[in-house]
Amino acid sequence: MALDLLRQVLDDGANLGEAESGASCDPRDRAYSRHLAYGVLRWLNALDWLASQLMSRPLKRKDRDIHRLVLLGIFQLWKDGTAGHAAVNETAGCARKLGKSWATGLINAVLRRFQREQAELVARLETRTERFAHPAWLLSALQQDWPDDWECVIHANNRAAPLWLRRNMAAASDDLAERFQADGLTVTTHGASATALRVEPARAVHDLPGFDEGLFSVQDAAAQLAAGLLDCRPGHRVLDACAAPGGKTCHLLEHFPGLELLALDRSKARLRRVEENLHRSGLDGRATLLAADALDTADWWDGQFFDRILLDAPCTATGVIRRHPEIKWLRSPEQVDEAVELQRKLLEALWLLLKPGGMLLYATCSVLKRENCGQVGAFLERHADAAESFPDVAWGRNAGPGRQILPGEQEMDGFYYAALRKTA
Repeated sequence: MALDLLRQVLDDGANLGEAESGASCDPRDRAYSRHLAYGVLRWLNALDWLASQLMSRPLKRKDRDIHRLVLLGIFQLWKDGTAGHAAVNETAGCARKLGKSWATGLINAVLRRFQREQAELVARLETRTERFAHPAWLLSALQQDWPDDWECVIHANNRAAPLWLRRNMAAASDDLAERFQADGLTVTTHGASATALRVEPARAVHDLPGFDEGLFSVQDAAAQLAAGLLDCRPGHRVLDACAAPGGKTCHLLEHFPGLELLALDRSKARLRRVEENLHRSGLDGRATLLAADALDTADWWDGQFFDRILLDAPCTATGVIRRHPEIKWLRSPEQVDEAVELQRKLLEALWLLLKPGGMLLYATCSVLKRENCGQVGAFLERHADAAESFPDVAWGRNAGPGRQILPGEQEMDGFYYAALRKTA
């Protein structure tokens, strides 16, 4: 199952969170297969280097499944603390299930050699850039953008993220933390967000008390900051321009009753996720949902200006790698260029729909400056009727313009926000 997840991600470009994890109905198997796939993707090029030191020659492309079995075995022995005999025997035995019995002995020999030489191999790895488990282009970009912080970013990216929930302020959930604690969970609040609850140990969300009742949603504490920054008022006409899957849409409606909110997304399938989340949160009928491309304003805009616009812009998602380690291997410098150009076009198109005195909140879950302060700085230079309007907050860092959170800071994901006020 873990091998198939890796195939879907590395060969088909699937997001790991949306990949199918096999037909087994045992939730423990599904959870463990994902754990193994996450681990390999988190340390992929470091594992690749270790494997290269243990094999006399690389395997052919048609046998990349065997290569990935070796990576799964090394991950278990190196990072996961799996009992040695189990990691070696079960991983080697998997080759037989693939119809490649010839590889059983190879995998067995490679993993047993790793057991013998682990200390020496890991010491050699520590002298190489592969130890950071990031592709060279992304490592270089982080070093350039964050010369004093890049190592902290790297280490945060290589750790699993905590489970943050957003308490539904529109529901009767005052006792939510008590319900979690009664269920054997530890609950922590967050100083930057009154609705954020961290739950440990992490558990499948459907197994948490109150989920089906709509008492909470899964959302990182950094993403929960958007609603407060928009500073809406009752009756405000608000556009959530890239709304799916609907976390910020729901939060806005929970936080500010009486909004006239349009949730827009170009994907009908993803917009159904917004609808499902609104329904589960008890917010049916509180927003207008529209499947349309935000850039094509002539196709969907009714000519009435908005008081507030939330542009949670499509981005490289380099701030949420600790949740989605496949991002490291699915992104490229060309995709950064494409994201920057799309963001520029969206800012230009949506700015025209904002009332004088209104605010556009630009947000990304990226840590690359080209997508963030570089993007917003260039926009401000082009628009004399735009001014930065950011409140005094105790989180993140001044990014000039905007505010940047780096991954792991105050236990949050990497996020960028810029509040732009229309002056005329």
